[in-house]
Amino acid sequence: MSQKTKATSKRLYLTRHAQAEHNVASDYTIADAPLTYLGKTQSKELNEVTKDTFQKTAELLVSSPLRRPMETMLLGYPELKDRLEKEGKPVILLDTLQEVEAYPCDTPTYPISKLKASNNGIFSSLDFSTLSEGYASKSGIYNPKNASERARRVRNWLRDREENEIVVVAHGDILRYIADNQQSSRPWGNAEVKIFTFAAEDDENASVVEVEEPEEPKDATDEPTSSEMKN
Repeated sequence: MSQKTKATSKRLYLTRHAQAEHNVASDYTIADAPLTYLGKTQSKELNEVTKDTFQKTAELLVSSPLRRPMETMLLGYPELKDRLEKEGKPVILLDTLQEVEAYPCDTPTYPISKLKASNNGIFSSLDFSTLSEGYASKSGIYNPKNASERARRVRNWLRDREENEIVVVAHGDILRYIADNQQSSRPWGNAEVKIFTFAAEDDENASVVEVEEPEEPKDATDEPTSSEMKN
């Protein structure tokens, strides 16, 4: 990490994906659930409320490799994505950001060739080389029982990056683990952005604290995650 970038001065714009089909149907058997029509609308509204703020200043864009956060990212942060790509910093697909549970809706599409071709090829220009061989296995670090450790690794990865402002697009449950070091009841609407920084420079958990008011589209919805649907 650059010496001039203090962990406690970083800004993490943690974004939950927009509304997806499994949210509406409360059906976690939908494989790698895509966005609904409303979810696409929410994503476009996300762009409108952020294009003149942190999209102009953020230095890194990171997404879970499931379809709903990737599509949210493409529709919600297009200006940020284009600017960073021109600067030689393409979107990073981080497999440890995938959703917690092992249900079909929370498991990334496999193999990569199928994932790249999905959604009429809108993801084909993204760099999938960052994904591990077992990214869709839901075993090892991706096993739901290892969610706390996975979130800790994500926080440490973000803290060790040299960038001061990082936009992350992921899922309700894994974002709660990232924010609270464990599963929590923290409300997190579809397409809602919560802003965090690190609590300390060097604690091993790389704990984060919320620092500013969240941003969300006017049509943001409060849909359950798969862990909430099963309860």
